[in-house]
Amino acid sequence: MNNEHWTAWDSCLRIIRDNIPAGSFKTWFEPIVPVKLEERVLTIQVPSAFFYEYLEEQFIDILRKTLKMVLGIGAKLEYNVVMGNNSTSESPYTVKYPTTNNTKFQNKPLDLPITSENKSVIRNPFVIPGIQKLQIDPQLKPENTFENFVEGECNRLARSAGYAVAQNPGGTAFNPLVIFGNSGLGKTHLAQAIGIETKERFPDKVVLYVNANKFQTQFTDSTRYNNRNDFLNFYQMIDVLILDDVHEFAGKEKTQETFFHIFNHLHMSGKQLILTSDKPPIELKGMESRLLSRFKWGLTADLTIPDFETRMEILKKKIYKDGIVLSDEVLEYIASHITNNVRELEGALVSLLAQSMLNRKEITLDLASKLINKLVKNSKRELSIEYISKVVCDYFNIPVDSLQAKTRKREVVQARQITMYFSKNMTKYSLASIGAQIGNKDHATVLHACKTVLNLKETDKNFRLYVEDIEKKLKM
Repeated sequence: MNNEHWTAWDSCLRIIRDNIPAGSFKTWFEPIVPVKLEERVLTIQVPSAFFYEYLEEQFIDILRKTLKMVLGIGAKLEYNVVMGNNSTSESPYTVKYPTTNNTKFQNKPLDLPITSENKSVIRNPFVIPGIQKLQIDPQLKPENTFENFVEGECNRLARSAGYAVAQNPGGTAFNPLVIFGNSGLGKTHLAQAIGIETKERFPDKVVLYVNANKFQTQFTDSTRYNNRNDFLNFYQMIDVLILDDVHEFAGKEKTQETFFHIFNHLHMSGKQLILTSDKPPIELKGMESRLLSRFKWGLTADLTIPDFETRMEILKKKIYKDGIVLSDEVLEYIASHITNNVRELEGALVSLLAQSMLNRKEITLDLASKLINKLVKNSKRELSIEYISKVVCDYFNIPVDSLQAKTRKREVVQARQITMYFSKNMTKYSLASIGAQIGNKDHATVLHACKTVLNLKETDKNFRLYVEDIEKKLKM
């Protein structure tokens, strides 16, 4: 009969529907179309290559048992995978149950944040028929709210702009909203607070927080496994995209090009973009000018080191939330001695509370002073590539600008290599970002420079002394 494949598949669906959650059935089985049935080989058409792989990974047991019940022993399943513009693959992939290693299909799902209606994790966020927008996990930490973000002179503009964006995402002049500042000042907290407030006000909005390094990994995987169009489609469906540490894109031309297209699509569609960086757009190096120009379309707001009053307010809010009572003199001592950033401030308070609980001692000014002085003494100053460049160039008595020049002078090349070496070992920047900021070099050049410095340290006594002297200056 011409319709026997439909009859067989309907019988399979009735069994499967009774054995899996309704959400999973709707997402993963309703889009499937039976194609043919020949000699106990049932061919089904699936919407994408990933769709095929996910069925194999998550529903292999139920498929195997169902086919056996409906078609008998020896039943097989073939897939027609839709490729591109509704065309099917050149030949379907044959799956025999129980499935062993299937070498015909090597497409790997990417680690991106979508969950199905039954809350099981799907390791691919791409646009797949049946997946609804509300199923995308925004990747926001519940504690990073506006309520928990203390306002002060150091962040008032950024916080006010962020709150305005949350009230009308994509509808203000603050698009994109670029928040910049040094590490530990609250960029991630504020960016996520915007996302949380947006979700509370507009539950149907698709909000997603992603770190630039995560985005880069996803893009690399999508290129490697030929899922690039799916990658683009996924990000183009976001209503509020929060990209953290965008400066990590420095020197990564293909990633920048892809984000450029995503940015354009979202902005033209009236969607909201929120970016964080350690520097304002005008100071970002290794970034395409057309991308930087778009960063300047909206508002750029900075976060600076909080003043004493703000630091006190942060500490008071923290102990109130945790139900702890501390004297004002203890809080004032902490706020007076931990001044670099909010993360260190809260970390010092946590350390003090832990010390008190473990040793069963009351938190006095004396206890606080001993612990805080130790933390301040042992804390490592966060170095920047600019600072390292200055220290190295001052040591060799050459202009800092010479590191950016295209020259093969021995003293400049040596200084540039040492700067790259210390930047790799003393900062959080990637090789590509370091290279982009030091002479506009690629990551391979930075890696070569680091190996060269290590080799010369072992073979050249004078060079080793240079490096050791510079290292002492950087650690002072």
